[in-house]
Amino acid sequence: MLVLLLSKKEDNSAFIGIGTNLGDRKENVKNALAEIKKIAEIVALSPIYETEPFGVLQQPLFYNLVIEIKTSFPPHQLLRSLQDIERNMGRVRTMRYGPRIIDLDILYYDNIIITSENLVIPHPRASVRPTVLVPLCTIAPHFIDPVLQKSIEALTLLVEPDEKKKIICVYVF
Repeated sequence: MLVLLLSKKEDNSAFIGIGTNLGDRKENVKNALAEIKKIAEIVALSPIYETEPFGVLQQPLFYNLVIEIKTSFPPHQLLRSLQDIERNMGRVRTMRYGPRIIDLDILYYDNIIITSENLVIPHPRASVRPTVLVPLCTIAPHFIDPVLQKSIEALTLLVEPDEKKKIICVYVF
């Protein structure tokens, strides 16, 4: 008699930053979430925050949020899938920090650290950007940044109060 035990691989947890500042921003977020649901399980959503642009300041205000997903995709495959969603939604990369219909960034993937040519995890600026920290803190305050070994809550406390005032909650799911 042959007994074969199959065990399902545990899904990995990832935090994805979502940003949009072109067109109907709320609709862009809804469409991105619908597409992400096709490739992963969304387990937590932050509120949507309206934020000022970073880098190129002469552009419309952004909507930003962070979601937590469970995925069986390894990091590079997840990146490719998120980039496919961006392209399918009409994103055209013209300038760094420029306006965009949608931006999907892998902020954290479990507790791993990756530095490769096309993927860096944790996202290089996740631990210092208020537009990431404030929404992330609403869904994962106790998550520990694997590089800095500090909780998201502790990192959020380091954000200047004037910067926090610029982040306005506009929608709660």
